Amino acid sequence: MDQKTILKQMIDFNKTAFDNTLSAMMIVQGQTEKMFTTMIEQNPWLPEEGKKAMQDWANNCKKGYEDFKKMVDENFAKVEVFFNE
Repeated sequence: MDQKTILKQMIDFNKTAFDNTLSAMMIVQGQTEKMFTTMIEQNPWLPEEGKKAMQDWANNCKKGYEDFKKMVDENFAKVEVFFNE
């Protein structure tokens, strides 16, 4: 096999591993977010400002995750274009 084929297979393997790991993390994050939201809604002692701040924090974490995944996917696409030329 030539080096280009080997490198392409390595990139494909890394992309698959990354996608699977991120998918598992997304499942865990989704469950944690549900539990977190339930906890916030059921606590009468937590003021509305605190609830809003915690919900904003959770939304920012989710947005950061989505931005990271988008960036990585774009860069994997660039590498795939390079190897397909």
